[in-house]
Amino acid sequence: MKTNEQKVLLLENVHPHAAKKFREAGFHVDTSRQSSDEDFLSRKLDGVSIVGIRSKTKITNKILAHAPSLTAVGAFCIGTDQIDLEACTRKGVAVFNAPYSSTRSVVELILGEILLLARGVFGKSQKLHRGEWDKTATGSNEIRGKKLGIVGYGKIGSQLSVLAETLGMEVHFFDVEEKLVLGNAKKCSSLAQLLKIADIVTLHVDGRPENRNLFGNKEFRQMKQGAIFLNASRGFVVDENVLAESLKNGRVRAAAIDVFPREPRGNQETFSSPLQGMEQVILTPHIAGSTEEAQKAIGIFVMERIVEYMNSGSTLYSVNFPNVQLPKINKAHRLIHIHENIPGMLAQLNEVFAAHKANILGQYLKTTESIGYAITDISTTYNRTILENLKAIPHTIKFRVLY
Repeated sequence: MKTNEQKVLLLENVHPHAAKKFREAGFHVDTSRQSSDEDFLSRKLDGVSIVGIRSKTKITNKILAHAPSLTAVGAFCIGTDQIDLEACTRKGVAVFNAPYSSTRSVVELILGEILLLARGVFGKSQKLHRGEWDKTATGSNEIRGKKLGIVGYGKIGSQLSVLAETLGMEVHFFDVEEKLVLGNAKKCSSLAQLLKIADIVTLHVDGRPENRNLFGNKEFRQMKQGAIFLNASRGFVVDENVLAESLKNGRVRAAAIDVFPREPRGNQETFSSPLQGMEQVILTPHIAGSTEEAQKAIGIFVMERIVEYMNSGSTLYSVNFPNVQLPKINKAHRLIHIHENIPGMLAQLNEVFAAHKANILGQYLKTTESIGYAITDISTTYNRTILENLKAIPHTIKFRVLY
């Protein structure tokens, strides 16, 4: 299919620069500011080659079953837990995200909120808006020398670690995976150990199922009395009702929450949370990564990865395909064969090429546990029946021809 015949659907107010660049690359682009439910997308994706989403729209097996033309999914954000990656892989749909583009924005917001909560600024500001003058140093603290506990030492947690240390904080972290320790940060052997010593606890975990309800009664009881709590990771990680009760009884001194178990689909829907109305709580509408700089960078990064995949077959930074960086096509036709990873698939491909006397100019194969990704460059002169024969090989998932 030619580029100008391929449709792109961008949802959830993906940065307009991405749409502009897709159009400049020759794609037909439709956009929407809203997220979409399963039934709507099941109808909308017919004939669409590329769909771009952010955090609220879910890409499910049901949706994929109604999207036979879908070739790539762009997650214009860091996380991909809203996408059924296994189903995408089974359907031969490559998924790309932006693992680094908004980390600085998230870290800056967290640092700013730590400073505001430690000084009690948010509450004092609210009082002034009501006409109350509350000038006192009580409950107002510097962050220098305070122990910062980071739960999840990935791209965001580790960058936060470095910047917090430059502000004089003592950094401790806990992660279920082995991580390279940066600066003078200290690794805790358990979450309980971290909670026992941290003056400020901030969550930066991913969306894996094991992290659901990570913070509940037990964990809040393990925290130091009067500690500060922040969550800018996933809403389902924290029991909101328990956090609200911990704030009311003083176990938690203050909190900043950017993500929630139930979030509105768009700006027109009403938001509700048991954390509303508390002067010591900063609530933000899932905007930790929502700066103009970050959203533009995300839009460019994901768009470029997808266009590169569509035009050359390169899968660099794909989260579910084998990562292959390919040279440009030069006076050849590039044939992409995605198949189940079983023994003998490359031999079957080459039998077809040999039977049709196709001149192979280059060949690449990389596999994951579940799929094989084979790329073959052949001379432009060949019998077109070879294409049907390649598609007909048993265990073929998807086949594309690039010119």
